Amino acid sequence: MSGQHEALERVIARIQAVYGSWRRHTPIETLRRDWDALFWADDQACETQDTNANGVPVRWIKAPGANEQQVLIYLHGGGFKMGSLTSHHDLMVRLSETAGCQVLGVDYRLLPEHGFPEPLLDVLAVYDWLLAQGFEPDQLAIAGDSAGGGLAAATLLALRDKGRPLPAAAVLLSAWTDLSASAASYQTRADADPIHQRPMIVALATQYLGEGGDPLNPLASPLHGELAGLPPLLVQVGDRETGLDDSTLFAAKARAAGVSVELQVWPEMIHVFQQFAAELAEAREAIACIGTFLRQHWNPT
Repeated sequence: MSGQHEALERVIARIQAVYGSWRRHTPIETLRRDWDALFWADDQACETQDTNANGVPVRWIKAPGANEQQVLIYLHGGGFKMGSLTSHHDLMVRLSETAGCQVLGVDYRLLPEHGFPEPLLDVLAVYDWLLAQGFEPDQLAIAGDSAGGGLAAATLLALRDKGRPLPAAAVLLSAWTDLSASAASYQTRADADPIHQRPMIVALATQYLGEGGDPLNPLASPLHGELAGLPPLLVQVGDRETGLDDSTLFAAKARAAGVSVELQVWPEMIHVFQQFAAELAEAREAIACIGTFLRQHWNPT
């Protein structure tokens, strides 16, 4: 077993220990605290500032030397139920450093208190706020992982459908783009994925959509939307994920609609492996790819 593979197995064991400690009636406060502790790291230099964007709590994150004129809006994952500016702090700092930009983390509303479409409304409010602060759309980009990746894609669809100016680019990490969880990879990757299985995904989707909610609504499941007119996309996903097809099918559909898409399927990697950059060389490499992609689209030659 290679040292890198051993590092991945240690990461998986940590995740499974946290997930395995949860029971059906574990309080949501405990789930969120455990999730934050699993991912929290604060060994990368940065400046932070909390503020309020049209009623939505947000956090500015700036690595040393980052350009304040370019902003990456970041939407954390966690199944619309967990995740926070704490759990994703390390990833956001690393993105600020590699892309040379400010990151604006969005503390959008979560289950069980809030479901669809409230998280989307929060992100749209933040986007409006940034424009009101004087940023031009081509100074902005949007990114997210897992549920946050799907939310980022849905934000693009909502802005386009409203005739609003779109950001310069978008980055989707292990994005959850289909709340029906109907793609083949939920079966073909079930044995390979050590973390996520379809029943859990469907349960979260049902909670998010609410009674009678439509899992094919493009603003909840952007894979089922028309994708023409979106900005350039970087899509990263691990080959071991049950949700692999949420990324590959979205990338293929966007490309067929004329969107510029770079799809990266990372061998052996798990869901949002980029959150384990301290342990995994692949995570650091993937984050570097994001920086290159964003710099290219903010500063086209």
